[in-house]
Amino acid sequence: MSSEDLERYESEMELALYREYRDVVSIFKYVVETDRRFYLCNAVDVKVRSETGDAYFEVSMSDAWVWDIYRPARFAKNVKVLTFKDVNVEELQDSEVKVPDAD
Repeated sequence: MSSEDLERYESEMELALYREYRDVVSIFKYVVETDRRFYLCNAVDVKVRSETGDAYFEVSMSDAWVWDIYRPARFAKNVKVLTFKDVNVEELQDSEVKVPDAD
């Protein structure tokens, strides 16, 4: 497989992922961004932990969709993320979940 073939494949996968996002975003209530992933979910809980002296975030989500091009099953019943980096949680409103068609 050439590098051009690989780039074309990844571009097609990214477009398919965006289309899937466009189709599912309206069924979720929250957007959660961590340093490694982007999630859509219907319930989220963020706790600050510091048992070892360093503070970190424990993010628990349920009924989630994961933005990950290489993940074959993007829907997950429960997700837990531990991170030392920032976590951004936004509640979606009806006007925000209207994604324009890519066609």
